[in-house]
Amino acid sequence: MRLIAGVDEVGRGPLAGAVVTAAVILDPSRPIQGLADSKKLSEKKRLLLADLIRERALAWSLGRAEVEEIDQLNILQATFLAMQRAVAGLSIQPTEILVDGNQYPAFNCPTQAIIGGDATEPAISAASILAKVTRDAELIELDKLYPQYGFAQHKGYPTKAHLAALAHYGILPIHRKSFAPVRRYVGF
Repeated sequence: MRLIAGVDEVGRGPLAGAVVTAAVILDPSRPIQGLADSKKLSEKKRLLLADLIRERALAWSLGRAEVEEIDQLNILQATFLAMQRAVAGLSIQPTEILVDGNQYPAFNCPTQAIIGGDATEPAISAASILAKVTRDAELIELDKLYPQYGFAQHKGYPTKAHLAALAHYGILPIHRKSFAPVRRYVGF
């Protein structure tokens, strides 16, 4: 039986927080309507689909790489590590892996990178949705700890508001010190 895991990440571009990945093996006998690239869906739709994915998938798992790992390894290698963690966390191991993008880390089964796969491959779309819902929830929690930074709005991305907060309040432990806009405030 073919067990195809879709893998995607959220959070490579932000200046703060972990990079979050998900791996999902969908159940062909329990299809989920409306799967799409998480960035193209409303928050309400993403939350609804995330519940359906967790309920109907044969297996799903989240992976992550923390800010310290991102700063130590670089964002690409940290993303690969998070993807490997997500796949390793699956309750059943896949026979094949589809990764959104143009490159992927080493896995123990045949793997294919698909540019735009989060819009065309249901398992990757499902992974994209779980990763985004998870990371967004984390940034909303961080916003409660650090309300002056506006994480609930920009999710850590380098918006004008986030850059202005960095300039005014300085960096936090959750900021990626290896990223240029943050580095200028730490002499990293």
